[in-house]
Amino acid sequence: MHFTETVYRSPYWPTYPLLQVTQGCTHNKCKFCTMYTGVSFRMQPMEWIKEDLQELSETVPEARTIQLLSANPLCMSYDKLAPILEMIRQYLPKIEFIYTVGRITDVKNKTVNQLCSLRDLGMSEISLGVESGDDWTLKRINKGYHAADILEQCHKLDEAGIAYWMTFLNGVAGKEHSHDHAVNSARIFNQCHPMVVGTGGLTLFPGTPLLEEAERGEFTPLSEKEMLEELKTFAEILDRDCGFITHHTISGVNLTGPDFLGRKEKIIAALDHEIKHGNLDRMAAIRRNKQTL
Repeated sequence: MHFTETVYRSPYWPTYPLLQVTQGCTHNKCKFCTMYTGVSFRMQPMEWIKEDLQELSETVPEARTIQLLSANPLCMSYDKLAPILEMIRQYLPKIEFIYTVGRITDVKNKTVNQLCSLRDLGMSEISLGVESGDDWTLKRINKGYHAADILEQCHKLDEAGIAYWMTFLNGVAGKEHSHDHAVNSARIFNQCHPMVVGTGGLTLFPGTPLLEEAERGEFTPLSEKEMLEELKTFAEILDRDCGFITHHTISGVNLTGPDFLGRKEKIIAALDHEIKHGNLDRMAAIRRNKQTL
């Protein structure tokens, strides 16, 4: 198999095998991320993809799921992505679900009809690294799109019948804009139909522009208590019938599970308890010791 640099995969998709079809990230400018620092974006050579699929056809011929790597394979145009999906089905005829990750901007270069075709070829679920639905925050962290773009592209996915995950990056607006980040993100998410909303807690990793700004006094990180308060605000306003996942060191309680609306009151109560009684020093220590996303 041809894998380059560090391999990142979603731990929430029960997918094996993995197939790398791109290298690096097309954007690679988000101020909080070092995942692909120093890795130039490029398409995986088609001959590598064919060789990998040939190997997989011999080692896991019964595979029913597969996850495409790397940062945002969805960036490929329809004319480049569709043949790869067709090839996957050729070599692994029992494939039922093809999972991939992407940016909001990756959906823009595809029509609804093309998205429908990709869905029919097996592209069942997409994980979108949205991070925020607040325009001030999106500009502040250099995501490269606006809240209106989130709505436009997610509505295309809704029309095409493709399931998608949306992420909320807890704490990324800092103290300067925490409340608006939580409120406006939830309002944007409420206008979409995510299968799952995933929330991650910001960690300032070495080498990120956001850490450098914090060290210069240009960005004020939230305390652990403030992170929980922001997440509680987001959860209070979120009103989607979806799954809800918390990860990346958010709190001392597990809030992950299906049926967000059915569990909403319990989630908010658990967050409120952590705010008042949680071991915040322990949470801060865990965050300090994290090395990577």
